[in-house]
Amino acid sequence: MYFTDRGIEELQSRRGDESIAVAALAERLREFVDLFPEFEAPIERFATWLARADDYDEES
Repeated sequence: MYFTDRGIEELQSRRGDESIAVAALAERLREFVDLFPEFEAPIERFATWLARADDYDEES
């Protein structure tokens, strides 16, 4: 288990029954980068990965 799995598991346990629009998720990611600019590159990479998820599925 990676250290980040703890945060993912917490997210799932606290918010797992909720739905969120992609626009709302994008806004929360912007807020996070505003608060923690040192994470801009990983958030950008994550957002790009999410945006292209169908492309990755087709390659598998």
